[in-house]
Amino acid sequence: MQKFRPSIAAILLPAMLLSGCAGFGGGRSGPRDTRYVARDVSTLYNAAVDRMRQGQYRIAAGLFDEVERQHPYSPWARRAQLMSAFSNYAAGQFTESIASAQRFLQIHPGSRDVPYAYYLVALCYYEQISDVTRDQRISQQALDALNELVRRYPNSEYAADARLKIDLVNDHLAGKEMEIGRFYERSSHWLGATVRFRNVVDNYQTTSHAPEALFRLVECYLSLGMGQEAERAAAVLGRNYAGSEWYQRAYRLMGEHPPVAPAATPTTSAPAPAAP
Repeated sequence: MQKFRPSIAAILLPAMLLSGCAGFGGGRSGPRDTRYVARDVSTLYNAAVDRMRQGQYRIAAGLFDEVERQHPYSPWARRAQLMSAFSNYAAGQFTESIASAQRFLQIHPGSRDVPYAYYLVALCYYEQISDVTRDQRISQQALDALNELVRRYPNSEYAADARLKIDLVNDHLAGKEMEIGRFYERSSHWLGATVRFRNVVDNYQTTSHAPEALFRLVECYLSLGMGQEAERAAAVLGRNYAGSEWYQRAYRLMGEHPPVAPAATPTTSAPAPAAP
């Protein structure tokens, strides 16, 4: 799956960092910044920003949390909450990042940064998507979060990237269905394989897996003795993917196993027997 971590900061963080550091002074942070003792809000926030700039994201997240804990009613607390979510994301602490972003959404539902918080939640799920041989629950959570962002904020600066990632996640989920379907087919479990391939054709028809799914349906239907269903799947494949390798294979396969037309019902012109 594509990763987006390097450019996420470029979208939101420069403005937040500039606004956060104004008037703080330019001294660099030392080891004392990691000691969570009572400090004024500007010192805490400045220390967190400095740690984040050094790539010490876990320490930065802890310091941003301290801003919120020690100064919950300060205007800095709202910024610190979202910056903590980002710092945890950058550190690969996705569960903590999601929790921070969701808390931000609950406390500040009217903030202009709400679309970013939704985006951050979606990215945290997206970054955890595993290969198609493993459970895809996290993929579905990523898809749900990305769709939620697009539904709520279709014109936001994050929506275009979310739509791209939706396509990638759908392709990934379709790949999982194909992997299971191929396993069933190799095991001669034709009905189970058919269900999986049919799901790809019906629900992931815009993904790269759709042509193969149609071809596999042709194979499964022929194995089940359902020649006409195989012919229909091959026709859809030819109509939509005529130039693909999968259509060429389906064409050859159907040539080797042409469907048998149902026998016509015999008719007779003989008169009915007379009533006794």
